[in-house]
Amino acid sequence: MKKPVNVLLSIIGVVAALPALAQSPDVPDHPALRDKFYLGAGVFLPKTSTSAQLNSSTLGIGTNIDFERTLGFEDSKSVPAFFGRWRFGERWRLEAEYFELNRSGTRTLNRDIQWGDRVFAANSQLSSTFNFSDLRASVGYSFFKTKDKELGAGIGVHAAKYAISLDTLNAGSENEKVTAPLPVLSLYGQFALTDRWAVGGRLDRFSLNYDKYEGSLTSLNLDLLYQPFKNFGFGAGYRALAIRGKVMDARELEFQQTFQGPMLYVTASF
Repeated sequence: MKKPVNVLLSIIGVVAALPALAQSPDVPDHPALRDKFYLGAGVFLPKTSTSAQLNSSTLGIGTNIDFERTLGFEDSKSVPAFFGRWRFGERWRLEAEYFELNRSGTRTLNRDIQWGDRVFAANSQLSSTFNFSDLRASVGYSFFKTKDKELGAGIGVHAAKYAISLDTLNAGSENEKVTAPLPVLSLYGQFALTDRWAVGGRLDRFSLNYDKYEGSLTSLNLDLLYQPFKNFGFGAGYRALAIRGKVMDARELEFQQTFQGPMLYVTASF
Protein backbone atom coordinates (compact mmCIF):
# COMPACT_ATOMS: atom_id res chain seq x y z
CA MET A 1 0.00 0.00 0.00
CA LYS A 2 2.80 2.35 0.82
CA LYS A 3 4.12 2.40 -2.76
CA PRO A 4 0.79 3.34 -4.45
CA VAL A 5 0.24 5.99 -1.77
CA ASN A 6 3.67 7.45 -2.50
CA VAL A 7 2.94 7.47 -6.23
CA LEU A 8 -0.40 9.17 -5.63
CA LEU A 9 1.22 11.77 -3.39
CA SER A 10 3.84 12.39 -6.10
CA ILE A 11 1.13 12.89 -8.74
CA ILE A 12 -0.74 15.30 -6.45
CA GLY A 13 2.50 17.15 -5.87
CA VAL A 14 3.12 17.53 -9.62
CA VAL A 15 -0.45 18.75 -10.23
CA ALA A 16 -0.16 21.22 -7.37
CA ALA A 17 3.07 22.52 -8.86
CA LEU A 18 1.59 23.18 -12.33
CA PRO A 19 0.48 26.79 -11.57
CA ALA A 20 3.96 27.58 -10.30
CA LEU A 21 5.50 26.01 -13.40
CA ALA A 22 3.29 28.24 -15.56
CA GLN A 23 4.93 31.19 -13.85
CA SER A 24 8.39 29.69 -14.20
CA PRO A 25 11.28 32.14 -14.41
CA ASP A 26 12.10 30.38 -17.70
CA VAL A 27 9.43 32.63 -19.24
CA PRO A 28 11.23 35.92 -20.04
CA ASP A 29 10.26 38.90 -17.91
CA HIS A 30 11.43 42.07 -19.65
CA PRO A 31 10.64 45.54 -18.23
CA ALA A 32 9.38 46.77 -21.63
CA LEU A 33 6.39 44.45 -21.27
CA ARG A 34 5.91 45.00 -17.55
CA ASP A 35 6.81 48.47 -16.29
CA LYS A 36 4.11 51.13 -16.08
CA PHE A 37 6.30 53.94 -17.44
CA TYR A 38 8.86 53.54 -20.24
CA LEU A 39 10.85 56.57 -21.44
CA GLY A 40 13.55 56.97 -24.07
CA ALA A 41 15.85 59.63 -25.53
CA GLY A 42 18.41 59.32 -28.26
CA VAL A 43 19.58 60.26 -31.71
CA PHE A 44 17.83 59.60 -35.02
CA LEU A 45 19.99 59.52 -38.18
CA PRO A 46 17.56 59.80 -41.10
CA LYS A 47 18.27 59.93 -44.80
CA THR A 48 15.72 62.40 -46.17
CA SER A 49 14.03 63.14 -49.47
CA THR A 50 11.87 66.28 -49.77
CA SER A 51 9.88 67.87 -52.55
CA ALA A 52 7.24 70.59 -52.37
CA GLN A 53 5.21 72.90 -54.58
CA LEU A 54 3.38 76.09 -53.64
CA ASN A 55 0.82 77.25 -56.18
CA SER A 56 -0.48 80.79 -56.64
CA SER A 57 -3.96 82.12 -57.34
CA THR A 58 -2.40 84.70 -59.69
CA LEU A 59 0.66 82.94 -61.19
CA GLY A 60 -0.82 79.45 -61.35
CA ILE A 61 0.99 76.18 -60.71
CA GLY A 62 4.30 76.56 -58.91
CA THR A 63 7.60 74.77 -59.47
CA ASN A 64 7.97 71.36 -57.90
CA ILE A 65 11.21 71.76 -55.93
CA ASP A 66 13.55 68.98 -54.85
CA PHE A 67 15.01 70.58 -51.73
CA GLU A 68 18.07 68.33 -51.54
CA ARG A 69 19.15 68.58 -55.19
CA THR A 70 17.89 72.02 -56.18
CA LEU A 71 18.45 73.95 -52.96
CA GLY A 72 21.49 72.15 -51.56
CA PHE A 73 19.95 70.68 -48.40
CA GLU A 74 21.72 67.89 -46.51
CA ASP A 75 20.09 64.57 -47.31
CA SER A 76 21.21 63.06 -43.99
CA LYS A 77 21.52 64.59 -40.54
CA SER A 78 21.48 63.41 -36.92
CA VAL A 79 18.66 64.82 -34.78
CA PRO A 80 17.43 64.25 -31.20
CA ALA A 81 14.40 62.05 -30.67
CA PHE A 82 12.23 61.27 -27.64
CA PHE A 83 9.49 58.80 -26.78
CA GLY A 84 7.45 57.60 -23.83
CA ARG A 85 4.79 55.05 -22.89
CA TRP A 86 2.34 54.85 -19.99
CA ARG A 87 0.49 51.60 -19.27
CA PHE A 88 -2.70 52.72 -17.55
CA GLY A 89 -4.23 49.25 -17.41
CA GLU A 90 -3.35 45.63 -17.93
CA ARG A 91 -3.97 45.95 -21.69
CA TRP A 92 -4.19 49.72 -22.30
CA ARG A 93 -1.29 52.02 -23.17
CA LEU A 94 -0.74 55.64 -24.09
CA GLU A 95 2.43 56.58 -25.96
CA ALA A 96 4.10 59.45 -27.77
CA GLU A 97 7.21 60.05 -29.89
CA TYR A 98 8.80 63.28 -31.17
CA PHE A 99 11.60 64.41 -33.44
CA GLU A 100 12.34 67.51 -35.48
CA LEU A 101 14.60 68.16 -38.45
CA ASN A 102 15.67 71.73 -39.27
CA ARG A 103 17.74 72.38 -42.39
CA SER A 104 18.90 75.31 -44.48
CA GLY A 105 20.82 75.84 -47.70
CA THR A 106 22.15 78.45 -50.10
CA ARG A 107 22.38 77.78 -53.83
CA THR A 108 22.79 79.74 -57.08
CA LEU A 109 19.78 78.75 -59.18
CA ASN A 110 20.26 77.28 -62.66
CA ARG A 111 16.61 77.91 -63.62
CA ASP A 112 13.63 80.05 -62.69
CA ILE A 113 11.64 78.84 -59.68
CA GLN A 114 8.08 79.92 -58.93
CA TRP A 115 7.17 79.52 -55.27
CA GLY A 116 3.77 80.93 -54.43
CA ASP A 117 3.44 84.51 -55.64
CA ARG A 118 7.15 85.01 -56.36
CA VAL A 119 9.50 83.95 -59.13
CA PHE A 120 13.15 83.47 -58.20
CA ALA A 121 15.20 84.03 -61.35
CA ALA A 122 17.97 81.81 -62.67
CA ASN A 123 21.51 82.83 -61.57
CA SER A 124 20.18 84.45 -58.37
CA GLN A 125 21.41 83.22 -55.00
CA LEU A 126 18.59 81.62 -53.06
CA SER A 127 18.71 81.05 -49.31
CA SER A 128 16.15 78.62 -47.94
CA THR A 129 15.05 76.85 -44.77
CA PHE A 130 12.83 73.81 -44.31
CA ASN A 131 11.94 73.01 -40.70
CA PHE A 132 9.90 69.92 -39.91
CA SER A 133 8.68 68.29 -36.70
CA ASP A 134 6.53 65.23 -36.04
CA LEU A 135 4.70 64.50 -32.79
CA ARG A 136 3.04 61.10 -32.72
CA ALA A 137 0.58 60.26 -29.92
CA SER A 138 -1.69 57.22 -29.70
CA VAL A 139 -3.74 55.06 -27.39
CA GLY A 140 -3.55 51.29 -27.85
CA TYR A 141 -5.23 48.12 -26.63
CA SER A 142 -3.32 44.83 -26.46
CA PHE A 143 -5.78 42.19 -27.61
CA PHE A 144 -3.17 39.49 -26.92
CA LYS A 145 -0.90 39.82 -23.89
CA THR A 146 1.16 37.40 -21.86
CA LYS A 147 4.20 37.86 -19.66
CA ASP A 148 6.55 37.78 -22.65
CA LYS A 149 4.37 38.64 -25.67
CA GLU A 150 2.08 41.47 -26.69
CA LEU A 151 0.08 42.27 -29.82
CA GLY A 152 -2.28 45.20 -30.13
CA ALA A 153 -3.91 47.92 -32.17
CA GLY A 154 -4.34 51.61 -31.59
CA ILE A 155 -5.57 54.92 -32.89
CA GLY A 156 -3.65 58.17 -32.80
CA VAL A 157 -2.35 61.20 -34.64
CA HIS A 158 0.85 62.42 -36.27
CA ALA A 159 0.98 66.21 -35.91
CA ALA A 160 3.34 67.16 -38.75
CA LYS A 161 4.52 70.79 -38.68
CA TYR A 162 6.23 72.55 -41.58
CA ALA A 163 7.93 75.95 -41.80
CA ILE A 164 9.37 76.77 -45.25
CA SER A 165 11.18 79.93 -46.28
CA LEU A 166 12.80 80.97 -49.60
CA ASP A 167 14.67 84.26 -49.86
CA THR A 168 16.78 86.20 -52.39
CA LEU A 169 18.28 89.68 -52.16
CA ASN A 170 16.41 91.00 -55.23
CA ALA A 171 13.13 89.06 -55.30
CA GLY A 172 12.34 89.18 -51.58
CA SER A 173 11.14 86.21 -49.56
CA GLU A 174 8.29 83.74 -49.36
CA ASN A 175 7.31 81.99 -46.12
CA GLU A 176 4.80 79.23 -45.47
CA LYS A 177 3.84 77.51 -42.20
CA VAL A 178 1.54 74.50 -42.02
CA THR A 179 0.49 72.16 -39.23
CA ALA A 180 -1.18 69.02 -40.57
CA PRO A 181 -2.86 66.74 -37.98
CA LEU A 182 -2.83 63.29 -39.59
CA PRO A 183 -4.90 60.59 -37.79
CA VAL A 184 -3.49 57.06 -37.97
CA LEU A 185 -4.43 53.47 -37.21
CA SER A 186 -1.67 51.37 -35.66
CA LEU A 187 -0.59 47.77 -35.17
CA TYR A 188 2.16 46.95 -32.68
CA GLY A 189 3.90 44.02 -31.06
CA GLN A 190 6.57 43.37 -28.41
CA PHE A 191 8.33 40.13 -27.57
CA ALA A 192 10.73 39.35 -24.73
CA LEU A 193 13.62 37.15 -25.84
CA THR A 194 15.21 36.99 -22.38
CA ASP A 195 14.92 39.03 -19.18
CA ARG A 196 17.33 41.53 -20.75
CA TRP A 197 16.61 41.39 -24.48
CA ALA A 198 13.37 42.23 -26.30
CA VAL A 199 12.21 43.21 -29.78
CA GLY A 200 9.30 45.33 -30.88
CA GLY A 201 7.64 46.81 -33.94
CA ARG A 202 4.94 49.25 -34.92
CA LEU A 203 3.14 50.21 -38.14
CA ASP A 204 1.09 53.41 -38.52
CA ARG A 205 -1.06 54.06 -41.57
CA PHE A 206 -3.20 57.01 -42.64
CA SER A 207 -5.05 58.10 -45.74
CA LEU A 208 -7.58 60.90 -45.65
CA ASN A 209 -9.36 63.54 -47.69
CA TYR A 210 -11.04 65.93 -45.26
CA ASP A 211 -11.78 69.64 -45.33
CA LYS A 212 -8.67 71.39 -46.73
CA TYR A 213 -6.33 68.43 -46.11
CA GLU A 214 -5.56 65.52 -48.41
CA GLY A 215 -2.78 62.99 -48.12
CA SER A 216 -1.33 59.81 -46.68
CA LEU A 217 1.20 58.73 -44.07
CA THR A 218 3.03 55.47 -43.43
CA SER A 219 5.31 55.01 -40.43
CA LEU A 220 7.36 51.95 -39.44
CA ASN A 221 9.26 51.41 -36.17
CA LEU A 222 11.51 48.42 -35.39
CA ASP A 223 13.40 48.11 -32.09
CA LEU A 224 15.93 45.89 -30.33
CA LEU A 225 16.03 46.54 -26.58
CA TYR A 226 18.72 45.60 -24.08
CA GLN A 227 18.12 46.33 -20.39
CA PRO A 228 20.92 45.04 -18.14
CA PHE A 229 19.81 47.19 -15.18
CA LYS A 230 16.53 47.26 -13.29
CA ASN A 231 15.48 50.73 -14.44
CA PHE A 232 17.85 51.62 -17.28
CA GLY A 233 18.66 50.16 -20.68
CA PHE A 234 19.69 50.76 -24.27
CA GLY A 235 18.03 50.42 -27.63
CA ALA A 236 18.78 50.34 -31.34
CA GLY A 237 16.02 50.78 -33.89
CA TYR A 238 14.99 51.68 -37.38
CA ARG A 239 12.51 54.41 -38.28
CA ALA A 240 10.82 55.05 -41.62
CA LEU A 241 8.27 57.79 -42.24
CA ALA A 242 6.67 58.74 -45.56
CA ILE A 243 4.26 61.68 -45.83
CA ARG A 244 2.42 62.92 -48.88
CA GLY A 245 -0.01 65.78 -48.52
CA LYS A 246 -1.89 68.66 -50.00
CA VAL A 247 -3.21 71.70 -48.12
CA MET A 248 -5.88 73.48 -50.16
CA ASP A 249 -5.75 76.89 -48.51
CA ALA A 250 -5.63 80.35 -50.09
CA ARG A 251 -2.47 79.07 -51.79
CA GLU A 252 -2.33 75.35 -52.47
CA LEU A 253 0.68 73.57 -50.98
CA GLU A 254 1.71 70.06 -52.05
CA PHE A 255 4.55 68.18 -50.41
CA GLN A 256 6.15 64.76 -50.27
CA GLN A 257 8.76 63.71 -47.77
CA THR A 258 10.47 60.52 -46.58
CA PHE A 259 12.71 59.81 -43.60
CA GLN A 260 14.48 56.52 -42.99
CA GLY A 261 17.42 55.47 -40.89
CA PRO A 262 18.73 54.05 -37.61
CA MET A 263 17.97 55.35 -34.14
CA LEU A 264 20.09 54.82 -31.00
CA TYR A 265 18.76 55.62 -27.55
CA VAL A 266 18.80 55.04 -23.79
CA THR A 267 15.73 54.04 -21.81
CA ALA A 268 14.39 54.43 -18.28
CA SER A 269 11.48 52.41 -16.91
CA PHE A 270 9.70 52.03 -13.60
